[in-house]
Formats: sequence, structure tokens, C-alpha cells
Amino acid sequence: MAVIDAHAHIYPDKIAARAVCAISNFYSIPMENPAGTPEALLAATADTPITHFIVHSVATTAHAVTSCNDFIAAQCKLHPEFIGFGTMHQDFENKEAEINRMIEMGLHGVKLHPDTQEVNMDDPRLMELYEIMQARGLPLVVHTGDFRMDYSHPRRLKNILHTFPDLVVDGAHLAGCFVPDIGYDVLHAERLFVDASSTLPFVGARRFGELVRMWGCDRVMFGSDFPMWNPNSEYAVLASAGFTDDEFEKLTVLNAQRFCGVKVQ
Repeated sequence: MAVIDAHAHIYPDKIAARAVCAISNFYSIPMENPAGTPEALLAATADTPITHFIVHSVATTAHAVTSCNDFIAAQCKLHPEFIGFGTMHQDFENKEAEINRMIEMGLHGVKLHPDTQEVNMDDPRLMELYEIMQARGLPLVVHTGDFRMDYSHPRRLKNILHTFPDLVVDGAHLAGCFVPDIGYDVLHAERLFVDASSTLPFVGARRFGELVRMWGCDRVMFGSDFPMWNPNSEYAVLASAGFTDDEFEKLTVLNAQRFCGVKVQ
């Protein structure tokens, strides 16, 4: 059976170590996979049940958008197990043209990280982006929740969902990184997917299982947040959480396929 890791970051060799170091410093968390390259991701999951990955990177400046998207598209051509999501920055000048280019390159959606991009996720500059994405049928992965700042607060995602009812969204980290209970309280009644990455280390295995069941197995996706955590270790905890075979298949492959519009073998 196929298994999709719905949340993995990859970086070019020449900047991977620097990018991973920046992530480590941002969160004050040592990375389990300090390389952060496509090869490191594949090596970390060799001989494991994980077969496919939704991969992305984040542009922290407008001028980095096209190079990030070129890199992800190129890696997807090299590695058929990769499902590529592009990036965008609030100050990028011609968002519509770049979205069209992403689609032409075979990318399947867009990933944003409001905290590292230092922008409210419902900033008007990004609302313009969501309108374009909704019209093109592109799904959005958005980092959601961090008690240290307000850029990605779940209430901002609620505003986006109400403004763009046909936009398909993954509220990453159970819609509340570090604050999953707040994410659930604000967003559980909304129409969205959530991925379970970067949740387990902060809530423990028992609460992790409770949160997944609270959200419902029809909209939670397995994700590792590589290189922050080891994908195989995250998968092992999910596999030991007592889900039925049908529930587990939804969590590990079926929901991710519905979210990104890609069927894997």
C-alpha cells in the first residue's frame, strides 16, 4: 500500500545546511535531519512503508520565489515519488503569471509559512493569491498557529476559508503548531484538511491520538515536517495509535490524494 508523507521540506544542496540551521534557530529545536536535501529525505525513508511525499520549500523574499519553484519542479521530475508544491511571497509582483507557470511545470499547489515570511496569512496581498488559486483549483498548505506570534493564528485561516469557500486548504500542524487545542477550537467546524506534522513531539502519543480522532480520520493527513523530525518515527507512532485499517488508509494516503488531486500507486 502507498503511504504519502503530506508535509516535507527539501532544499538545494548549496543552501540546505544553511536553511536547516535557520529553521533550527527559528524554533530553538535541533533538527533530526540536518542535511535537508532530497537525497537525505529519500535516505531517511529507505526501507520504510513511506512511498510518496508532498514536498515544498518557502520563499522568504520575493526574488526567491521563481528559483524555489524551479527547484521543486526539477526534483519532481527526478523523483516520481515527489508531489511538488510551489511557493509564493506576498511582495511577488505578478502572482497570476507565476501561478500559471507553476501549473505548467507540474506543481500541484502552494505552500506558505506566514511566520517566517512575516506576513498575516489573511493580508490583502495574499488574499489576492488565494483568489487566483481558487480559480485555478490549486490547493494551499499553510503553516498555522504559533503562540509566539500572530501571523498564522487560526482565526486568520477562518477568515480565508469564509472568503474563499472553494479553496482547498491544509491547515498544517493540526491547524495549530504548538497550540493544537486552539486550532481545533477555532477551526474544527470549518471545511479544511489538516496534517499531523510537528504535533506529536509537543503533545505526546496519547493526546496526539485524541486530537486526530477529534478532527476526524476523513480529513487528517500523515506528515513528518522533514527535516525537523524523522518521517519513519512519526509514521511508527501513527501506526501504533490503534486506528482501524480503513482509518489508517485514510490518514496515510486517501486524504492526501483527495487534498492534492493526485492518485499514487
